[in-house]
Amino acid sequence: TWTTDPKWANVPFVGLSATPWQKGMGKIWDDLIVSVTTQELIDQGHLSDFRVFAPSHPDLTGVKTVMGDYEAKGLGHAMDKPELIADIVTTWQERAAGLPTLCFAVNRVHAKHLQSQFDAAGVKTGYVDAYSTREERGEVARQFENGDITVVCNVGVLTTGVDWDVRCVILARPTRSEILYVQIIGRGLRTAPGKTDCIILDHSDTTLRLGLVTDIKHDSLDDGRIKAANEARKERLPKECPKCAFVKPVKVHVCPSCGFKPEAINKIETGSGELMEILRGGKKQKPTMLDKLGFYSQLLRYSRDKGYSDGWAYYSYKDKFGTGPSVKPMPSLYVEPSTEAWIRHRNIRRAKMLEKTGR
Repeated sequence: TWTTDPKWANVPFVGLSATPWQKGMGKIWDDLIVSVTTQELIDQGHLSDFRVFAPSHPDLTGVKTVMGDYEAKGLGHAMDKPELIADIVTTWQERAAGLPTLCFAVNRVHAKHLQSQFDAAGVKTGYVDAYSTREERGEVARQFENGDITVVCNVGVLTTGVDWDVRCVILARPTRSEILYVQIIGRGLRTAPGKTDCIILDHSDTTLRLGLVTDIKHDSLDDGRIKAANEARKERLPKECPKCAFVKPVKVHVCPSCGFKPEAINKIETGSGELMEILRGGKKQKPTMLDKLGFYSQLLRYSRDKGYSDGWAYYSYKDKFGTGPSVKPMPSLYVEPSTEAWIRHRNIRRAKMLEKTGR
């Protein structure tokens, strides 16, 4: 409550926050002063560096948005899938086995399933949620610090005020909230003796949707009004390495994790009814299975954006490669210009065929 006593009229009030992006803050505070950025704190050694991997891509089609974030019930149904949970555990064993880890789940059922799967894999795992008592939380913290448990599954209670030695963060809870996202990743950015970086295993596509935490910046407070410039702004987002799933920063071509370098596509040859071949480095190469899966996932994204059935994507794939797909991947986050160009070419070709046949 602000005082109306005139003797305080010229006294400045300072509020401190690591995430001063709450809607309407500009109605209370006058200015935003950014004293230092997350990247600067990492460069200065005050925060730990980090590496992000995006090993799986959940299908959030149909999940509603409420109050700026995903609706919890629908999100729980989308994420609490046996194959997704199994992939989370397998990926952790491959990328971060033995590292002290916090796993962020959607709800209590989801978190319990994750804990059970880790336990079944022989990983000592703790659990806390909003109903855990102070004593239970303290015991989990003690066991985590002592190394008696390696992974702690939680539901929204370890996002702030936690200063543990965390060396891996599993993001199994998709979010549209920049604040929640930065708070979650921030649990792994605390420095510790012998710690070189934190491994972020993002199974939620949040990094590909919002960007790296070091990319999230605001130079003014939100005053409740929609800023046309900000709404129209489309920043380039990091991309996933197709070989190792490492999330590459903007403008980084060669993967810093595995060294994979995508080769430029010099030319595309197409013909009516022909299988398209991709020319890399001037030599003809037939598309790999990875190329085909990537193309199919983009067709699925295109069909859902347009309101088509998944059958449209299936037969479009078959039209291109001469046979139907053997597996069905998750829809991609975006459709590449080359794929859109192929769709346009296919539509034109089909229209000409219909014109010739008089149908």
